Amino acid sequence: MGDISKDINSRFPNNKVKALLNIVYTANWISSHQNTFFKPFGISPQQFNILRILKGAGEPLKVQTIKERMIERAPNATRLMDKLCAKNFIERIPCPDDRRVVHIAITDEGLKLLKEISSKMNFDLLENLNEEEAGILSDLLDKIR
Repeated sequence: MGDISKDINSRFPNNKVKALLNIVYTANWISSHQNTFFKPFGISPQQFNILRILKGAGEPLKVQTIKERMIERAPNATRLMDKLCAKNFIERIPCPDDRRVVHIAITDEGLKLLKEISSKMNFDLLENLNEEEAGILSDLLDKIR
Protein backbone atom coordinates (compact mmCIF):
# COMPACT_ATOMS: atom_id res chain seq x y z
CA MET A 1 0.00 0.00 0.00
CA GLY A 2 1.27 3.48 -0.88
CA ASP A 3 2.37 6.18 1.51
CA ILE A 4 2.78 9.62 -0.01
CA SER A 5 5.51 10.52 2.50
CA LYS A 6 7.60 7.63 1.16
CA ASP A 7 6.46 7.94 -2.47
CA ILE A 8 7.71 11.52 -2.80
CA ASN A 9 10.25 11.34 0.03
CA SER A 10 8.84 14.30 1.89
CA ARG A 11 7.47 15.45 5.24
CA PHE A 12 4.45 17.66 5.76
CA PRO A 13 3.80 20.43 8.30
CA ASN A 14 0.35 18.99 9.13
CA ASN A 15 -2.21 16.45 8.00
CA LYS A 16 -4.25 18.99 6.00
CA VAL A 17 -1.25 19.80 3.80
CA LYS A 18 -0.47 16.08 3.50
CA ALA A 19 -4.08 15.28 2.55
CA LEU A 20 -4.26 18.04 -0.06
CA LEU A 21 -1.01 16.99 -1.70
CA ASN A 22 -2.12 13.36 -1.52
CA ILE A 23 -5.33 14.23 -3.40
CA VAL A 24 -3.35 15.98 -6.16
CA TYR A 25 -0.78 13.17 -6.30
CA THR A 26 -3.49 10.50 -6.43
CA ALA A 27 -5.48 12.40 -9.09
CA ASN A 28 -2.38 12.48 -11.28
CA TRP A 29 -1.79 8.76 -10.63
CA ILE A 30 -5.38 7.96 -11.67
CA SER A 31 -5.11 10.23 -14.72
CA SER A 32 -1.95 8.44 -15.84
CA HIS A 33 -3.66 5.05 -15.53
CA GLN A 34 -6.69 6.30 -17.46
CA ASN A 35 -4.57 7.73 -20.27
CA THR A 36 -2.79 4.38 -20.59
CA PHE A 37 -6.10 2.48 -20.59
CA PHE A 38 -7.80 4.63 -23.25
CA LYS A 39 -4.78 4.93 -25.58
CA PRO A 40 -5.44 1.65 -27.49
CA PHE A 41 -8.99 2.87 -28.19
CA GLY A 42 -7.67 6.08 -29.77
CA ILE A 43 -9.48 8.40 -27.39
CA SER A 44 -8.72 10.34 -24.22
CA PRO A 45 -10.51 10.06 -20.88
CA GLN A 46 -12.19 13.41 -21.64
CA GLN A 47 -13.45 12.11 -24.99
CA PHE A 48 -14.75 8.99 -23.25
CA ASN A 49 -16.60 11.29 -20.84
CA ILE A 50 -18.21 13.13 -23.77
CA LEU A 51 -19.37 9.84 -25.29
CA ARG A 52 -20.80 8.69 -21.95
CA ILE A 53 -22.65 12.00 -21.51
CA LEU A 54 -24.22 11.67 -24.95
CA LYS A 55 -25.17 8.04 -24.43
CA GLY A 56 -26.67 8.81 -21.03
CA ALA A 57 -28.66 11.75 -22.36
CA GLY A 58 -30.32 9.60 -24.98
CA GLU A 59 -30.74 12.62 -27.25
CA PRO A 60 -28.54 15.17 -29.02
CA LEU A 61 -27.18 17.88 -26.71
CA LYS A 62 -25.90 21.40 -27.21
CA VAL A 63 -22.13 21.76 -26.93
CA GLN A 64 -22.54 23.99 -23.88
CA THR A 65 -24.65 21.36 -22.11
CA ILE A 66 -21.95 18.75 -22.72
CA LYS A 67 -19.29 21.12 -21.35
CA GLU A 68 -21.35 21.71 -18.20
CA ARG A 69 -21.75 17.96 -17.58
CA MET A 70 -18.10 17.01 -18.07
CA ILE A 71 -16.26 15.64 -15.05
CA GLU A 72 -13.10 17.48 -16.07
CA ARG A 73 -14.17 20.84 -17.44
CA ALA A 74 -11.98 21.04 -20.51
CA PRO A 75 -11.52 24.44 -22.15
CA ASN A 76 -10.75 22.50 -25.34
CA ALA A 77 -14.03 20.54 -25.35
CA THR A 78 -14.85 21.75 -28.85
CA ARG A 79 -11.52 20.42 -30.14
CA LEU A 80 -12.15 17.12 -28.35
CA MET A 81 -15.51 16.89 -30.10
CA ASP A 82 -13.87 17.76 -33.45
CA LYS A 83 -11.64 14.72 -33.04
CA LEU A 84 -14.57 12.48 -32.07
CA CYS A 85 -16.48 13.75 -35.11
CA ALA A 86 -13.50 13.04 -37.41
CA LYS A 87 -13.51 9.44 -36.11
CA ASN A 88 -17.27 9.17 -36.71
CA PHE A 89 -18.04 8.62 -33.00
CA ILE A 90 -20.30 11.70 -32.84
CA GLU A 91 -22.13 13.86 -35.34
CA ARG A 92 -23.08 17.52 -35.45
CA ILE A 93 -26.70 18.36 -36.07
CA PRO A 94 -27.45 21.98 -36.99
CA CYS A 95 -30.37 23.53 -35.13
CA PRO A 96 -33.11 24.39 -37.64
CA ASP A 97 -34.29 27.37 -35.56
CA ASP A 98 -30.90 28.96 -34.79
CA ARG A 99 -27.95 28.39 -37.08
CA ARG A 100 -25.54 29.43 -34.30
CA VAL A 101 -26.58 26.39 -32.26
CA VAL A 102 -25.25 22.92 -32.98
CA HIS A 103 -26.41 19.74 -31.30
CA ILE A 104 -24.10 16.77 -30.83
CA ALA A 105 -25.29 13.16 -31.09
CA ILE A 106 -23.46 9.90 -30.53
CA THR A 107 -23.27 7.67 -33.61
CA ASP A 108 -23.63 3.90 -33.83
CA GLU A 109 -19.83 3.76 -34.08
CA GLY A 110 -19.58 5.74 -30.84
CA LEU A 111 -22.01 3.38 -29.10
CA LYS A 112 -20.05 0.40 -30.40
CA LEU A 113 -16.82 1.89 -29.01
CA LEU A 114 -18.42 2.48 -25.60
CA LYS A 115 -19.59 -1.12 -25.51
CA GLU A 116 -16.08 -2.36 -26.34
CA ILE A 117 -14.50 -0.13 -23.71
CA SER A 118 -17.05 -1.19 -21.08
CA SER A 119 -16.26 -4.85 -21.71
CA LYS A 120 -12.58 -4.21 -20.91
CA MET A 121 -12.99 -1.63 -18.17
CA ASN A 122 -12.60 -2.52 -14.56
CA PHE A 123 -12.29 -0.45 -11.46
CA ASP A 124 -9.25 -2.12 -9.97
CA LEU A 125 -7.74 1.28 -9.16
CA LEU A 126 -9.88 1.04 -6.03
CA GLU A 127 -9.14 -2.62 -5.36
CA ASN A 128 -7.49 -1.82 -2.00
CA LEU A 129 -10.75 -0.32 -0.72
CA ASN A 130 -13.76 -2.28 0.43
CA GLU A 131 -17.27 -0.99 -0.31
CA GLU A 132 -17.59 0.83 3.03
CA GLU A 133 -14.20 2.53 2.64
CA ALA A 134 -15.08 3.60 -0.91
CA GLY A 135 -18.28 5.18 0.42
CA ILE A 136 -16.39 7.01 3.16
CA LEU A 137 -13.82 8.26 0.66
CA SER A 138 -16.55 9.50 -1.66
CA ASP A 139 -18.32 11.26 1.21
CA LEU A 140 -15.08 12.93 2.34
CA LEU A 141 -14.32 14.15 -1.18
CA ASP A 142 -17.86 15.55 -1.41
CA LYS A 143 -17.31 17.27 1.93
CA ILE A 144 -14.14 18.96 0.67
CA ARG A 145 -16.05 20.48 -2.28
